[in-house]
Amino acid sequence: MNGANQTIVLEFILLGLSKHPNAEIVLFVLCLGIYLIILLGNSSLIVLSILDSNLHTPMYFFLSNLSFMDIFGTSSFVPLMLVNFLSVRKTISFPGCALQMYLTHALGTTECVLLAMMAYDRYVAICNPLRYTIIMNTRVCVQLAAVSWIVGTINSLLQTILALRLSFCGNNIIDHFFCEILAVLKLACVDISLNAFVMLVALVLVILPQVLLILISYVFILATILRLNSTKGRKKAFSTCSAHLTVVIIFFGTIIFMYSKPKAKDPDSDKLIALFYGVVTSMLNPIIYSLRNKEVKAAVKKPVLLSLCYSLKRKLRIF
Repeated sequence: MNGANQTIVLEFILLGLSKHPNAEIVLFVLCLGIYLIILLGNSSLIVLSILDSNLHTPMYFFLSNLSFMDIFGTSSFVPLMLVNFLSVRKTISFPGCALQMYLTHALGTTECVLLAMMAYDRYVAICNPLRYTIIMNTRVCVQLAAVSWIVGTINSLLQTILALRLSFCGNNIIDHFFCEILAVLKLACVDISLNAFVMLVALVLVILPQVLLILISYVFILATILRLNSTKGRKKAFSTCSAHLTVVIIFFGTIIFMYSKPKAKDPDSDKLIALFYGVVTSMLNPIIYSLRNKEVKAAVKKPVLLSLCYSLKRKLRIF
């Protein structure tokens, strides 16, 4: 902080679990392993979606966007968080905190909108299969993905600008692992009613419509599946959306649990839940889609089989 003006904050201190250094070492090992799985799993899905022609479908186009979001979103705060786990002084510059706050909020909002677009894609695939390729053409898919990114970017930019205009009166200790926007707002020494109002408006105009779109889509999907005569047909129809439904339940279930549960007596538990939401959900997405989709399993097996064939040919040439 600047000694001449105590209202100017040049850096923030991220408290994390400073009172429990042994726990931070455990978290470092755990989060490092999870982060590596996130990078490997999501990047593999993106590469497979590009290389395998069988995955050139709207669902995997949206999934590639989701995987990119998971990589970019966790990379915006996990590397510094890992460094801070092993550091005595856990600091982040004011511009760095602003960027981290913007990216985490933007990518979270974008993912929410994208999950709604994916629900619409599953609705068209199951309820209107004969016109699926016409409705969900390349141009429409790109436009839907672009809308997701634009909505997330604008919403986060507005929230971040409003947060940065506040005065912090020298209070620069954030009781969190990273610069989460609500944790930063708690440091303000001025009225934050405008911030709270804008967040409420964003919730009503941005988040709730996506939740409603997902619910309505799955009501129609369920009704269509129940009308199918054969058990095999119902099972096949449900399998096409089960992975997405699982991801939606984890994503929104964690958010609802975070913000609706009573405030814990120990604030560290709330921070750990937020960490779970930010890191573990990004790790689960590629695992869920890999386990629940035959197309992904087949795409993974292809490089393995090609590699084995190549190795076998080389051995045969030697003999």
